[in-house]
Amino acid sequence: MKDDKNKHQNNDIQLDDDLTTAPKTASDIDSGDTEFDDLDAEEFVDTDEEGKELGSSAKLKQLREKLKVAIDEKLQYLTGWQKEKAEFINIRRRDEESKQEFYKFAAQGLLEELLPVLDSFDMAMSNKDAWNAVSGEWRGGMETIYNQFKGILAKNGVEAFGEIGDPADPAKFHMIGVDNTDDVKLDHTVSAVLQKGYMFKEKVLRPAMVRVFQH
Repeated sequence: MKDDKNKHQNNDIQLDDDLTTAPKTASDIDSGDTEFDDLDAEEFVDTDEEGKELGSSAKLKQLREKLKVAIDEKLQYLTGWQKEKAEFINIRRRDEESKQEFYKFAAQGLLEELLPVLDSFDMAMSNKDAWNAVSGEWRGGMETIYNQFKGILAKNGVEAFGEIGDPADPAKFHMIGVDNTDDVKLDHTVSAVLQKGYMFKEKVLRPAMVRVFQH
């Protein structure tokens, strides 16, 4: 029993020692809270570079300056984004134009290789005696193939040019000879077409080989 009583006494002593570290008066608690209140208040006081508290007008001026800086930064970001967007659009446009130009020249090369086939049809059909000597069914079949071929080329922008009487435009006609004439109206017009020319989408794919009247 004495041991238990001593244990209780030891415990009570320990508790009393702990209590000595707590605030003993209300003034002690208030003074502690006041220190924290003062610290919180100091954190939210606006001051100038010298540490002096700012008045209302000075605070308003400071806020306006901060707002101006924020707006300027926003405009810089917006301007940079707009420039990058415009550059991206231009790159895509140039890339698309390059692709279209590539396809155009690739098609042009193929069409140029097909023109001799048309020349062969023209040469065969221009010899009237030989053309009329074959059967009508054969001629009809060849004419059908010829017209289909020309139709396909026309859908791809290829059109033939070069007729007798056309003005002898050097940009479209390759003049390989002249025929004299007394008619002033025929001067510098096509007198004979030796090989038709072809246009590809408003561009000369191949000039026509012609003879020209000369007064």
